[in-house]
Amino acid sequence: MYTIGQVSKMTGLPVSTLRYYDREGLFPDLERDAGIRQFSEAEIEIIKTIDCLKKSGLEIKAIRQFLEWAKQGESTFPERLQLLEAQREVMKEEMDKLAETLAMIDYKCWYFAQAIEMGEEAANQIPPEQMPPEIREAWSRLK
Repeated sequence: MYTIGQVSKMTGLPVSTLRYYDREGLFPDLERDAGIRQFSEAEIEIIKTIDCLKKSGLEIKAIRQFLEWAKQGESTFPERLQLLEAQREVMKEEMDKLAETLAMIDYKCWYFAQAIEMGEEAANQIPPEQMPPEIREAWSRLK
């Protein structure tokens, strides 16, 4: 069993976040000894799941539902699968947006390096076929 301070150190989560998760009902089986939270390995695993789902963009309400389904066992596999598949699609869309942004940043970094080296007018005259392939690809996405 671990205290909230120990769990905070183990996970890197602030004590206030762990208390918030507890208030939100994410640790339904959390034991207390004289009012002090006692975290077991089960709660540590729940924290890992919460961390993953939060990083994916799920809100606490959806995470609570996912954890409730998990407690219910195999009968909720379809619901959990559906939730995760939907969130995977959201993440893919976000990753596509980030890839577009990164392409623009890559192109701009390359362009400014060229402008510093040869001057802006010369950098503006570089035809796409003379650009490095990854920069040409980024440039074509921007046009």
